[in-house]
Amino acid sequence: MTGGRTLVAGVGNIFLGDDGFGVETVRRLVRTGVPDGVDVVDVGVRGVHLAYQLLDGYGTVVLVDAASRGGAPGTVYLIEAQTGPVEPSGPAVLDGHRMGPDAVLALLATLSASTGGVPPERVLVVGCEPASLEEGIGLSAPVTAGVEQAVRLIRRVVSAEAVGDKVIGDEGQAAGAEASDRKAPSC
Repeated sequence: MTGGRTLVAGVGNIFLGDDGFGVETVRRLVRTGVPDGVDVVDVGVRGVHLAYQLLDGYGTVVLVDAASRGGAPGTVYLIEAQTGPVEPSGPAVLDGHRMGPDAVLALLATLSASTGGVPPERVLVVGCEPASLEEGIGLSAPVTAGVEQAVRLIRRVVSAEAVGDKVIGDEGQAAGAEASDRKAPSC
């Protein structure tokens, strides 16, 4: 095990509507407080910075971002990132200001080899199906509702990780290699 620390990182661009989901979710999470050993950061569009931070010896990382997976807008997902792409819409794009979880995770092996950093043991993504990614500030109504659900889900995940349990999707069973993603339950 690399470490018991957990990182929760909000990813997204607040100027592109629902892409600000991750940023807003971690803001609300910080207001409610988090347990010791949990670091919460608003990464925004600084994907390269996030990739380097992931090499700081965290045991678990929870990335929070808008995730287009084909569900109804506002659907909150809990995704095991190691088992496949977060967004099945194409290859990861390496653009320093528009890097989603797939692009950030794609950098880890290269950065780890060149820096000696230690990648996290487990990477989860709490994603929310966006309604609109058009220019504009503010979340749509369904995604705004998803923020509160995501905060509750993240709290459940970090609490379980602190005691060595693995939370996945709506069954809450131990994570296995075959479990790639499930819609999160209403908390």
